Amino acid sequence: MSELDADVRAQEIETRMTDDERFALLVCLIGPSEMWPLRDERIPADVATSTGYAPGAPRLGIPALRMNDAGLGVTNPGYRPGDTATALPSGQALAASFNPALARAAGEVIGREARSRGINVQLAGAINLARDPRNGRNFEYHSEDPLLSATMVAESIQGIQQQGVISTTKHYCLNCNETNRHWLDAVIDPDAHRESDLLAFEIAIERSAPGAVMAAYNKVNGQYAAANHVLINDVLKGSWGYRGWVMSDWGGTPGWECALHGLDQECGAQLDVLFWQSEAFSDHLRAAYAEGRLSKERLSDMVRRILRSMFAVGIDRWNPSPPPDMNAHNEIALQIARQGAVLLTNRGALPLQPASAARIAVIGGYAHRGVPTGCGSSAVVPPGGYADVIPIGGPGLTASLRNLYLLPSSPLDELRKRFPNAHIEFDPGISPAEAVLAARRADIAIVFAVRVEGEGFDIADLSLPWGQDAVIAAVSAVNPNTVVVLETGNPVDMPWRDSVNAIVQAWYPGQAGGQAIAEILAGQVNPSGRLPLTFPADLGQTPRPELPDLGAPWGTPTTIHYSEGADVGYRWFARTGRTPMFAFGHGLSYTRFEYDDLVVTGGDTVNATFTVVNTGDRDGADVPQLYLTAAAGERRLVLLGFERIELAPGATGRVTIEADPRLLARYDGSVGSWRIEPGAYSVAVGASAVALRLAAEVELAGRTFGR
Repeated sequence: MSELDADVRAQEIETRMTDDERFALLVCLIGPSEMWPLRDERIPADVATSTGYAPGAPRLGIPALRMNDAGLGVTNPGYRPGDTATALPSGQALAASFNPALARAAGEVIGREARSRGINVQLAGAINLARDPRNGRNFEYHSEDPLLSATMVAESIQGIQQQGVISTTKHYCLNCNETNRHWLDAVIDPDAHRESDLLAFEIAIERSAPGAVMAAYNKVNGQYAAANHVLINDVLKGSWGYRGWVMSDWGGTPGWECALHGLDQECGAQLDVLFWQSEAFSDHLRAAYAEGRLSKERLSDMVRRILRSMFAVGIDRWNPSPPPDMNAHNEIALQIARQGAVLLTNRGALPLQPASAARIAVIGGYAHRGVPTGCGSSAVVPPGGYADVIPIGGPGLTASLRNLYLLPSSPLDELRKRFPNAHIEFDPGISPAEAVLAARRADIAIVFAVRVEGEGFDIADLSLPWGQDAVIAAVSAVNPNTVVVLETGNPVDMPWRDSVNAIVQAWYPGQAGGQAIAEILAGQVNPSGRLPLTFPADLGQTPRPELPDLGAPWGTPTTIHYSEGADVGYRWFARTGRTPMFAFGHGLSYTRFEYDDLVVTGGDTVNATFTVVNTGDRDGADVPQLYLTAAAGERRLVLLGFERIELAPGATGRVTIEADPRLLARYDGSVGSWRIEPGAYSVAVGASAVALRLAAEVELAGRTFGR
């Protein structure tokens, strides 16, 4: 259905609804599960459980809304063993591929599997920028860069919605830390906000038209995100012309007045009783309407926005669809794990030789059982269930969700398949002394290191838990051929970095992660991932070495000043002149690439064309990146574009990148538009934010544009 047809139909249908039907659609309820065992009497008994439910109006052809979390696959509330789905790698792993087509494929996986379960809204599209390497939820997000994040998220949303399933984008906005998130005030300069986190949302929404936008839990500049008139009415619905609906996060509606500031639907209403002592959009909103404090026009607008997205995406027009091909979906998960793994360091140990009869010690990380995934609402139960669930616990409401979930893809088993002639011994890595015994007996030591990260809590520092740093240091001291595989959702401290031979960042690699890791170590897959976020040498290099109120009691009001403004991640390091441990965009390969013949033209924006050559002896994929390095006399470092290119040995490819003008501009809130200053602009092509190889200068015309 066309956009215009969806608007017309939504308006026509809404006029025929009763007020009871209108208000019912505005309250989304949590379905019963092990996590929320009470069945709300407003949910029909024959409706299968889901994260959220809002009734439709069958007489008018309005389907009920059934919602599920979906960032890394289709979740099931309560982690019921029989309700499984493809467990995709983390959002960072997907972003590290720098492959938009792969993001589209991941969205298609989610959309097909959701539809097969009768789920018509996926709470996907998490796009919050990685402003802090301690954020427990960074593994759900994508990167520190607005363009990269928006590009990958937009493709994923399109993949979902092409299956006739609505996707959200979330969490609007600045849900960049989990510590006391319901009471956190994220303070930022409004213009810098437009150039960073809001720009990521703006580009993603332009490219993908998600059916809904989910508001964040936190406040932004003193106002709760779900009641933030500036963010929702002025920016999202005003400047950007967004026509879908805005929903709250679960338990994120502090009062009925949110409706006056742009919120269209209260979700997880039972949790609002827990946090705010009442459901905002039930009796309170009805009373406000009866008393004239909520206008008829606003009520109609709220309902029409929901209907419009239903009709535009087509959840009202479902026909029977074939069951999902789970083998094909596993292949997508495998491809993300392969392309997202980042070879950080390699001093010659990798790739290993599959025909070798070497003695290999595999140490730690539960590598004999599987690979970890992050915990919280994004956790997906894979086919066959988890290999293990190890309770971690902790303070607060999310303690029961804080577990080490292991997906059944054992790196140890996969390594044994690929090294049939080798003698492989496993040590659990629980003691440096025991691990040293195994390492001394081996020609090669592969240490797997894991960390539990998840929703509802930030990590205290960047160290590895459970003495793993000590194990790695001890192993590398006795075995010069030590390889470390990191399975984490954030950067880690590496006090042992200079003593190990190779480091692979595998992230949370999904249900086929063990296979992907083994293939990369064996050289059957050439690593091609690039870092989507900067790895600092220590927290002292970051904008907030001390995270405000980390460890404070649950419910403590917290304020975080995002004083770095738009200079997130690599931009902060460029501004402060600091050298990170590993830069944004960094990643090694088993082959080599060179860049040549840069041609740049100006005018209204920057257009750059250059050549990439594979000068090594293996097939490989490269990710050349185009950066702005100076703008009309102002030094700036901004990613303008990238392209993933696969080349055979000796092959050459030509890459062309056109910059989005907003990446060259500054946002001027005083006039409500973007401004490009006239003058000389410098750009460079490189393999990372600090490895710039080709440079050029171009003149741009001055202009203002956009809103």
